[in-house]
Amino acid sequence: MTLNHIICGESAQVLSKYKSECIDLLVTDPSYLVRNKDRFGRTIANDDSPEAVLSLFDQLYRVLKPNNYCTSFYGWNAIAEFSEAWKKAGFKTVGQIFWMKSYASRKGHTRY
Repeated sequence: MTLNHIICGESAQVLSKYKSECIDLLVTDPSYLVRNKDRFGRTIANDDSPEAVLSLFDQLYRVLKPNNYCTSFYGWNAIAEFSEAWKKAGFKTVGQIFWMKSYASRKGHTRY
């Protein structure tokens, strides 16, 4: 049995290797679906592809043991899409955590 194991990789490939209901806790930081582009013009894979990102929650739910937690980061402006994907996969939202950044990652209508 592996304890406290951090797995970094392409989610679809990694998740396919695990049997159902075998993981106690999931923490995932997928693309936020905000079409991010940094000051050098770099983008993030699948950040403009909801299907590529949101479809993985079915697999996350599959590998998570019953009555355990999945913590997911998401882009605030895509919360409706993320929330729908979580519900569709079988997850129930039990809380959200927000924190203020010490810098503005983007300037739009407001600094956020």
